[in-house]
Amino acid sequence: MKQQVNLLKGKIFPALTALALPIMLTSLVQMAYNLTDMIWIGRLSADAVAAVGAASMFSWLSRGMGIVARMGGQVLVAQKLGSGKEEEAVLYAQASVQMGIFLSVVFGLITIFFCKPLIAFFKLNSSVVIADAEIYLAITCGLVIFSVMNQIFTGLLTAMGNSRISFLSNTIGMVINIFLDPLLIFGWGPIPAMGVAGAAIATVASQAIVFFLFLSAVRKEPVIFSRIRLLHRPDAEKIKAITKIGLPSSLQSMTFSAISMIIARVIAGWGDAAVAVQKVGSQIESISWMTAEGFSAAVNAFVAQNFGSGNWSRVKKGYQTSMAVVLAWGLLCTVILFTVPEFIFRIFIPDPEILPMGVQYLKILSYSQLFMCVEITTSGAFSGLGKTMPPSLIGIVFTAARIPAAIFLMKTSLGLDGIWWSITVSSVFKGIFLFLWFLIFMRRFGKKFSPD
Repeated sequence: MKQQVNLLKGKIFPALTALALPIMLTSLVQMAYNLTDMIWIGRLSADAVAAVGAASMFSWLSRGMGIVARMGGQVLVAQKLGSGKEEEAVLYAQASVQMGIFLSVVFGLITIFFCKPLIAFFKLNSSVVIADAEIYLAITCGLVIFSVMNQIFTGLLTAMGNSRISFLSNTIGMVINIFLDPLLIFGWGPIPAMGVAGAAIATVASQAIVFFLFLSAVRKEPVIFSRIRLLHRPDAEKIKAITKIGLPSSLQSMTFSAISMIIARVIAGWGDAAVAVQKVGSQIESISWMTAEGFSAAVNAFVAQNFGSGNWSRVKKGYQTSMAVVLAWGLLCTVILFTVPEFIFRIFIPDPEILPMGVQYLKILSYSQLFMCVEITTSGAFSGLGKTMPPSLIGIVFTAARIPAAIFLMKTSLGLDGIWWSITVSSVFKGIFLFLWFLIFMRRFGKKFSPD
């Protein structure tokens, strides 16, 4: 498998978009998994949505865990390929895969054996909601290895300049998920209706199929994957280097998940319907941030390879080009969420009693979309340079600020809307401060950095 996109030479915009478009489409496909679940589960009841919403918090946590191996592996593999050190790139890819397997197995066992106390954290009100949440958690996170390994495969392929395989594999998985969701949730013929458990099984089955599609596609790839030896003793130095780069981003993501859990617990005090609104609203909002994350992954690979080759001028131009694209995307998402929130939310939960709450949620969060896209893309550029601490620090500080802000604002006349405003305002600050930090970094220190 040769690199599908040459990131080191040629015009920047075509190279970035050629790599980014499949990744962005892949992100939209991954988002479709969740939206498909929400559409069908929403037809069951708002309680079912609340159950999935609570359990899915731990899926977000597992994603953050997997970022250690994915981010560190992607950045180092891209940098080594950019500097022409293929043997080193293979060893980093091997260590990344070994880490992913170990971490996902440990996480899966924890969620299976401790699903009851984990769900009890949210203090949900209905015994039915609690039972459904425990089932969904045990299935989706117990078998999280497929999701984590798909992340790592995507990251390593992106580092090589190949995003097409990820798009094709995930698209096939999405189609299968769309078929399995209603079949397993509501039943058909000899297949019994399994409700929330059916949605969980459909999601895991689709992720497993994507995983095996990845294996089939890369098993004979000559540069990286065919040279990986999983049974070899893990290289402690490579794992340490991967962890050094990936851990800050992982901590940021897991902190975000943990804080979201705390916020969800606060929201639960307003009733299970409020939990359902937050879950559906965040899935709708993912149209914005998952697309930005797709472009951020392309920027990450572009910056890493060109930094590895010592082409600092191309690094700067790549970031400038990417920002122009995501600014346009963020503005479009803001307009859509603000102007047609009722139409969008009604697709998922048509309940007239819950709909006004959902509309208000989307309107408030619409203000942050542009800034969120800036933050995500800038994080990708920082990480491509191996500098994962700045975006992690900004992310952790301002995300943590949501908790006191939410508690304070909900006690005002804003009520529940105060929680939504705490999320929006923190996202605005994250985008502004990280962007300014990157500009200062580029101006003051850019010329001093060169590949090792």
